[in-house]
Order: sequence, then structure tokens, then C-alpha cells
Amino acid sequence: MNPLIEKINTDKFFQLRKTIPIIDVRSPAEFKKGHIPEALNIPLFNNEERTVVGTAYKQKGRKKAVKEGLKFVGPKMVDLLQKAEEIAGPEKKLIVHCWRGGMRSESMAWLFSRGEIKCYVLKGGYKKYRNTLRKKMKKNAQIFILGGYTGSGKSELLNELKEMGEQVIDLESKAHHKGSAFGAIGQEEQYSTEQFENLVFEKWKNLDLSGPIWIEDESKMIGRNSIPDELFSQMRSSPVIKIIIDKKERINRLIEEYAAFDNEILIQTIRKIRKRLGGLNCHKAENAVYEGDFYTAIDIVLTYYDKAYEYGLNKRDKNTVFPIPLKSSNNKKNALILKNFIAENFMKEAPASYNN
Repeated sequence: MNPLIEKINTDKFFQLRKTIPIIDVRSPAEFKKGHIPEALNIPLFNNEERTVVGTAYKQKGRKKAVKEGLKFVGPKMVDLLQKAEEIAGPEKKLIVHCWRGGMRSESMAWLFSRGEIKCYVLKGGYKKYRNTLRKKMKKNAQIFILGGYTGSGKSELLNELKEMGEQVIDLESKAHHKGSAFGAIGQEEQYSTEQFENLVFEKWKNLDLSGPIWIEDESKMIGRNSIPDELFSQMRSSPVIKIIIDKKERINRLIEEYAAFDNEILIQTIRKIRKRLGGLNCHKAENAVYEGDFYTAIDIVLTYYDKAYEYGLNKRDKNTVFPIPLKSSNNKKNALILKNFIAENFMKEAPASYNN
């Protein structure tokens, strides 16, 4: 047995990852599709090589696959080891994993150990990591859904609640999308759904499930990212704190958020919801944008979005929806109102911080 190679379970993995770099030895394509946040990619095979080895395994068995793999790995062993040494640094420790904790991670751990690097190989690999966190997400939590019409400033309130020490999962931030047809404007490119799930899993595992958790009201899809089923099912059965903001204020918020973008981008986005707006309303909204009358354009668009939100909200149990009018534009003041509402109506023993 190699003393520099140790197989670890997920519990030990979560402990060690705090101080030891994680090396994902899967192909670049696998890594891009989804990976453990903070992991670095040192692929044993590139995308084309992995295809060749995988085909050999399926058609001719493990022995043939190993031989094909050695043809690719042999010439680049020195380079792979050098990369590992640079990442491991003076501590000379790495966590290594592949898809299921099989040949790839074991082979790379052996290679890295030749450079006297202590390697912790994750049993079950990336697949086990995802399954473990998915199971954690099935545990019941005290979730509160922050709802309200488009332009109500829900994201800003979530940020304020977070500043107050509240537990918040900002799904839109993790998805790089604000949920509507306009949601991609000004945002970074979205991750794959698998990677989005990983980011949500990572957030979830650090939460105190006995305390309140705030999440913005979302449909199952945020852009092209899908909320994990385990979380979404809890979201749909959780209380909705529906904030009510004056429509004029909502329009002004949206003007500030979107009016700076190129008119053509806004118009093309309006056209995406043409069937829902109706041809005439779509035409009026487009003309308003061309004329710089963003107030009118947004007012028209909100007619659709407000109806769509009410339609979705009406599918919930009415006894789980709690409207809260907010007359102030002060986010800190409004966040405190929400925090106190939860403390007074849902928490049997409110923490002392709720009385501040």
C-alpha cells in the first residue's frame, strides 16, 4: 500500500478541502459541464483521448482501454506531475477525484505520489459528491419565499437581509439571470444547469436548517438553469412573503436598471414576448423605446408580467401567501419589517437579534 495515497469519504473530503487544493482529473468537457467549486482541472485525457479510451473499454474491455490510455499518458507524465507540484506547493498535499473514483483518479494519485505529494482520493468521485449534497438538500428547512411583482426590488432586499445576518440563497445571482425574458441583459454567461446545481448545493450545505432561509420567488427555470428538484419542491410549499410596492416606483426601478442598455437589445427582448403582450402592445412598447419613453414601454411590459405573476401565485394555497405593503423606499427599513414579520408570525422562539 502506498503511504502517500489515502482514500477518503465525503465527510473527510469536506473537512480537508478547507486547506487542501482539489484536483479534478476528468476531461475538460466533463469539467466544464460541472465540477466541484474551487476544484482545478488537470485532465488525465483531453476530450478526444477520453473518447478513444472510453470506446476501447466498451468494445474490447478494461485491458485494452488501459493500453490505449497509456499511449496517451506516457508522453505527458512529466508535465502532469509538474502541474500537480505547482498546485500542491510546499505542503505537498492534494485531493484527487474523477467521475466515480476509479482508474483515472487512482492513476493520477500514483503519478503525483512519485513527486512525494500526499494524495487523498475521493471514494465515489464527483458522482458521490453530488449525490451526498443532493441528499442533504432533501432535509426540511424553514424557507421563506420573498415574492412580489417585477421591479419590486426583491434582490436588493435579499442583499439587505443578508447584511443583517439572515440566511439567503440568491438563486438569480448564482444563475447569472434575473428570471424574466429580460433577465440575461447585463449578466455574465450562464453556467450549465449541473454547475448551477453545484453552486446551490454548496450554499445549502452551510446553512442552519433550523433557522429562517430567504429565497426569492422563482419559477423552476431561471434562464436555462433549472432549480434542483429537492429545493424547488420545498420552495413551492413554503410561505410567500409578498411585498407590495407602488407600480410607479417599480417602473422607475426598472428604468434605472435597463434604460442604459442599447435600444436594439431591449426591443429584441420585447419581441420575445410578443405573443403574450399582443401585437399592438408590442408595437407600442417598441415605439416607446425608440422614442426614449422607457416609462411607457415598461408600463406596457409590466401588464403582462404582473398578470403572469398573479397566475402563478394563485396556484398556491392562499393561506401561505402573506401580503406586506412597503411604502418606504429604504431597503434597510423594509428588510427589518420583513425580518420582524417572520419573527412575530413564524418563529416560536425568536433569536435576540430579531428584537433589535
